[in-house]
Amino acid sequence: MMMTITEKIANLKGYLEGVQLDENKAETKVIAKIVDILEDMALEIEEMEEQVDTLNDYAEELDEDLGDVEDYLFGDDDDCDCCDDDDCDCCDCCDEEFFEVECPKCGEVICLDEDFDADEVICPACNETIPLEDEE
Repeated sequence: MMMTITEKIANLKGYLEGVQLDENKAETKVIAKIVDILEDMALEIEEMEEQVDTLNDYAEELDEDLGDVEDYLFGDDDDCDCCDDDDCDCCDCCDEEFFEVECPKCGEVICLDEDFDADEVICPACNETIPLEDEE
């Protein structure tokens, strides 16, 4: 079993007490001060490790949440069977036929499936209603 730094320092302090060094000697005082400093450093390291673990957990949660947002905004690319057709310039998936509609108000180009069955579409950029009867 591996000991933590704090446990090793406690073990060292116990060893020094068991050796029964002369407390009046300068060397003994220096060693005691060094052990005290090591103990303080060990506690600081332990606290920083806990903070790093907390930050890592938080970063993992943020990464998962960001992945969910990306899936929501951009769709799940795992379901895409794109054929990488060079002629397709309006969408990522080429296995279906699409047609483009340009918004007369803002110029946004909207790609619609050929099976899209509606008389009008709302522009996602400016919310303008675009009639499709004239466009098709």
